[in-house]
Amino acid sequence: EAWTKEMIVRAGLERLAPVLMTALTSGIGLIPLVLAAGEPGKEILYPVATVILGGLVSSTLLDFFVHPALFWLFGVNEAERVVSQSREQIEFVQHDEAA
Repeated sequence: EAWTKEMIVRAGLERLAPVLMTALTSGIGLIPLVLAAGEPGKEILYPVATVILGGLVSSTLLDFFVHPALFWLFGVNEAERVVSQSREQIEFVQHDEAA
């Protein structure tokens, strides 16, 4: 199978549900801490929850948009090299078994 943009899109779609479920469950758990910013006793938890929630949002967006673009720009040649090496090794093993 050739390395195409469709393959990268398909891989992104396969990762969509697990990444979103993880980010959403963590984010939903942190929302009460973010919304309770002015309550007594939440002076330390509010900034921590805000940073974690921001990290979840930014890393999820980066995972869906930037990571596939970077793979397309820099990883396709390396991936094709690995696939061709694997094919050569499989052909070598099959040739040895046939002999």
